[in-house]
Amino acid sequence: MELEEKAEEILETLWIRTEEKEEGAVALDDLGIKGKRPIDQLLKGDYISISGNWVRLTETGRPEAKNVVRRHRLAERLLADVLGTRDMLIHEKACKFEHLLDRGLDENICVLLGHPKVCPHGRSIPSGRCCQREQTQTSKVVAPLSQLTRGQKGRVAYIYTPESDKLQTLLSMGILPGTPVSLVQSFPSFVLQTHQTQFAVDKGIAEAIYVRLVAAETNN
Repeated sequence: MELEEKAEEILETLWIRTEEKEEGAVALDDLGIKGKRPIDQLLKGDYISISGNWVRLTETGRPEAKNVVRRHRLAERLLADVLGTRDMLIHEKACKFEHLLDRGLDENICVLLGHPKVCPHGRSIPSGRCCQREQTQTSKVVAPLSQLTRGQKGRVAYIYTPESDKLQTLLSMGILPGTPVSLVQSFPSFVLQTHQTQFAVDKGIAEAIYVRLVAAETNN
């Protein structure tokens, strides 16, 4: 069942409020719905249930809502890392772009971007089947430093690590989004070069640095 944009936006809001913010349900009034059509469509597809003024995702609606959120945040990542869209426009453009992503195309984008873990705003991107399979057949635009080959160059697209000590280590090295970086060696430790300075880092640090590859920048 193909959902209209407003219906998908409702699913996205419900997922964020109930799955990420762990609210039990969302008040119907808080969804900002204009017209009955989106709600009727979701009820007909058994994506939501309504009790009084409270709306919840059903077992059918939960994975669909997860996919909507995933497509939106992948769209944000694509706009930021590949197209260089500025912060003020990322969310607005992603809202429109996510609805254009067909099933399967989102997986290709995810592979292309190196299976990103977070959107440009730091929110988690729900994993997909491609993340579990770790597909590598598509040439990547963004990849972790740990997956680069010796001599490969690029610029830091973003940093992802839930560990504050690793983040502090990277910041102390001057590794920030936009910083030029190249991989000098990967064994016995990872050695990266930024500007005229080289640093030896362990695999955990190398996996936290996502690099926008030089070839991708040239093509773009």
